[in-house]
Amino acid sequence: MCGLCGAFGGEDHWSTQIEDPEQAHHARRRARAYRATLINRVLSVRRLTIEDFQGSSFVLATATGKREIVQDLGGVWRQAEQMTGRELDPLDPAFLAALA
Repeated sequence: MCGLCGAFGGEDHWSTQIEDPEQAHHARRRARAYRATLINRVLSVRRLTIEDFQGSSFVLATATGKREIVQDLGGVWRQAEQMTGRELDPLDPAFLAALA
């Protein structure tokens, strides 16, 4: 996918809502960076990483270099499953053990 497609995505996902409009831009960027850090800890079990892309989407990457642009956090999980060919079950005991 062309990188430009990710730049046109909206910020309407529930996880991107910020209360104070005057601080919205900086608060949103900090919150996205924090979420990316947490998600990378979880995705590392499957040898995946995400990066923020222009504050509007994420880039999901495999250890072998395959990359996909994803619009929101819900899309990260779906795309991660497609890229790995494995279901990401957050309640799987082996998955939870790998996180510990």
